[in-house]
Amino acid sequence: MDQQPITREGYDKLKEELRHLEDVEMPQIAEAIAEARSEGDLKENAEYHGQRERQGMMQAKINSLRGKLAGCYIVDKSTLPKGVVTFGTRVTVKDLKFDDMEKYEFVGPGEEDYDSDIQKILTTSPLATAMMGKKVGDVVEFQAPRGTQKYEIAKIEETL
Repeated sequence: MDQQPITREGYDKLKEELRHLEDVEMPQIAEAIAEARSEGDLKENAEYHGQRERQGMMQAKINSLRGKLAGCYIVDKSTLPKGVVTFGTRVTVKDLKFDDMEKYEFVGPGEEDYDSDIQKILTTSPLATAMMGKKVGDVVEFQAPRGTQKYEIAKIEETL
């Protein structure tokens, strides 16, 4: 897997989340497991089995965060080229099929947010990959789950 760009803020956010899970959440789960174990027969102890399952899910989340951190590099957005779509740019596009405008910001792991007014999507998404290096007026075509999409780049903003 190629390394993905991330801002210093995004990297620090992931590191803090990992620290919290390892230093706060996991010890709490371990304590709950010990308490449940002390309550007797483990074969019929639902609390014990529930906490063990929670521990496994928490460890999977920790491993996922470690993988994200290992697979990214910090980018100083001020060094990126201007006037083209790159990591950290906010892009307004015209959907040529439906003739409507949409706004996206291309971000690194842990910074994505698909529910805000301006969707923050990963630079590894099909849309971002198709747009990287393009300029205002360029038309991009890419495959998405809902079929082939065709957008014209209407505006590019740097988000420093």
